[in-house]
Amino acid sequence: MPYALFCNEAKLSKAYPSEADVWKLARQSGLVVDVTSDEEKPHPRPVLDNDYEIRPCKADPQENPEQNRAEAERDQQLEFQLEP
Repeated sequence: MPYALFCNEAKLSKAYPSEADVWKLARQSGLVVDVTSDEEKPHPRPVLDNDYEIRPCKADPQENPEQNRAEAERDQQLEFQLEP
């Protein structure tokens, strides 16, 4: 089952093959913050900022979650190559 980033009921991202793929993209986009509680002080846990959430979804008929992941990985590599 594919996953995507949502805010309230609106789907904000393309569908990706796994929840981990969406977490990775959310972190790269600055949507993930690390929080700690008194019980977890040595180990902060990542949470999504604001009302964002990652949920399972159906891929739109014209999209391919595997292709979306490959494009995101390719875009990330291009960013690293372009940085001075």
